[in-house]
Amino acid sequence: MALGTYVVDSWTTRDVASRERTDLWAERVTSYQSRMSYRYPHTDDFHAGTIRQCTDTYQLVQWWSDTIKYTRTAGQVRHEPDEDYRLLLPVAGELVLRQDDQELRLGPEAGCLLTFAAPFEILQDDSMRAFIMSIPAQEVNGRLNRSSPLATGLDLTSGLGRVVGGMLTGLHEERDTLTSDQFDAVSDRLVELLCMLVAGDDRTTAPGHLAEVETVVRRYIREHAADPGMTGASMAQALGWSLRQVQLALQHAGTTPRELIREERLRLVRDRLRAPAYRHMTITELAYASGFSSSSALSTAFRQRFGVCPREMRHADPRSVSETRRS
Repeated sequence: MALGTYVVDSWTTRDVASRERTDLWAERVTSYQSRMSYRYPHTDDFHAGTIRQCTDTYQLVQWWSDTIKYTRTAGQVRHEPDEDYRLLLPVAGELVLRQDDQELRLGPEAGCLLTFAAPFEILQDDSMRAFIMSIPAQEVNGRLNRSSPLATGLDLTSGLGRVVGGMLTGLHEERDTLTSDQFDAVSDRLVELLCMLVAGDDRTTAPGHLAEVETVVRRYIREHAADPGMTGASMAQALGWSLRQVQLALQHAGTTPRELIREERLRLVRDRLRAPAYRHMTITELAYASGFSSSSALSTAFRQRFGVCPREMRHADPRSVSETRRS
């Protein structure tokens, strides 16, 4: 069915003889995407199908198939350049993506953005059903202010990610009622939100990167511990990262933003209790000046952490107080 420049079509291997299915599938996928190589564990009775929507700007394909391995080689990248990005979103089953020395496993509600301008491998199982959306490179590079492979895992189970996933599903479900302008308008908005998601969640999960994030976060909290309005979200925003990125780094270190903020505030109070310059301040004043909401909140947390109340700490010999007890 064609509506102006908006095309919706479907195709399955059931329409052709068994011996022709793998060759025709390779031709079909290549015509929709770019030149790749295909490897089938079984070639005698291959099952697959597509539902495609496209305009001159965007293309959305839902596909399903038996087990297959797709490879785009360095030679294919050189001889048939394709700078555009693809948004991959499994609906069922699992696929493994390898690109730029990274490996990413994707299941339902976990998407990724990758480029065809770099070699890759995709291995999918025989229960795979997924979306692949073609996005012009300038729509991504312009918003992210860069041009690079992005084999980035995206959580589409909550927040902005869930909105992006819902829009993609909605585009597919309403395929027979949309016009060309409507399809492009929704796609434009989807890509805008996708880039916001990538910009806020662009990260690697390599231990070195996580340690780097943890170091910066700890330094920031230490320097701003007295700010009563500091939260995990405000800290992440100030540092230019997503809250999830910060949480992931601290989880790797065995803590959370809330716990780390509380720990640094307690250390700040402890140091001030011992410092002659703060002798004139009451416990209540110290509590407020160190980011706590009340003296009672401070006293409870302080006793849990150090085994004594703030007043006892102030008058005790520091060497007689154990500082190893953890809440």
